[in-house]
Amino acid sequence: MDRRKLRELSFFLSPMLLMVFLFYLIPLVMTVYISMTRMRNWNVERYLTDFVGLYNYHRLFYMFQHDPTFKAVIMTTVVFVGITLLINVFGGLLLSLAIFFIEERPASFYRLLWLLPRMSPIAVYSLVWYYFFHGSEIGTLNSFLMHLGLISQPIPWGQIIPWGAWSVIIFVNGLVGVSFGMIVFTSALNQIPRELIIAARVDGASSWQISRKILIPMMRWHLLYVFTWQFLSLLTTYPHLFLLVEWDLVNRDYGTTLALYVFNTAFGMGEQDQGLAAAAAVILSIIGILGGLVTLKVLKFERMMKKPRGDF
Repeated sequence: MDRRKLRELSFFLSPMLLMVFLFYLIPLVMTVYISMTRMRNWNVERYLTDFVGLYNYHRLFYMFQHDPTFKAVIMTTVVFVGITLLINVFGGLLLSLAIFFIEERPASFYRLLWLLPRMSPIAVYSLVWYYFFHGSEIGTLNSFLMHLGLISQPIPWGQIIPWGAWSVIIFVNGLVGVSFGMIVFTSALNQIPRELIIAARVDGASSWQISRKILIPMMRWHLLYVFTWQFLSLLTTYPHLFLLVEWDLVNRDYGTTLALYVFNTAFGMGEQDQGLAAAAAVILSIIGILGGLVTLKVLKFERMMKKPRGDF
């Protein structure tokens, strides 16, 4: 690469590199440093120079071994991220494929319908499901089942541990994530030449055969993007979970992921332990980096980056 191209590349990349440095690298370095201090209650003057090394990481490891509450947080994180990730990616893919094969007017209506959860404010969206899964007679689900005679008394859905709490938080967050996958995959499908679909129809191919042989293979980049993005997003998300837990809809232990644990430890009521929260945040970042690399490896990112064979 000659100097002229290098200067042009540096010019266009410099704003993004500056943003990454200011809003990602510097906060990450500060988080790592705080994780090695006794920082509490945001008392910077007293604790910022109180260096304790890996003490907070040892505390987390000890809690993982002996604290049932922290074990529940780790279990919830694994189940929540794993199951919701599959729902978000494959649910969005199936939804976009199903809408692809219907007429444009009803297709637009269904897309708008699935986008409503994403367009709704977090508090409003969470409040809807709070009343739907409420464990008393005012809960929509309980009221409906009691009206049908299927249950005789209300069921506290979010307090049934662990699967009741997990089911509620996975459902609430999965419904939002499916809409994101649908947007990306619909955009990918609209870029595929219609001639390929018409030719396949002429040859007698069914919608399933067209999807499996033509559409899905041509969306490899979008599958990689949605899978990686949703994994990292779910690993660090907590707003919906925070509201459902604070409103006592779901069990606090089995409705708290590691990201929400970091937030509550650093900013929650009572004594705030920023050193411990920072250590958990660093571990969460390491998990995200390793998980992202594994995702790229499994989905064969390197192979897709290779230059295509040919004479040109």
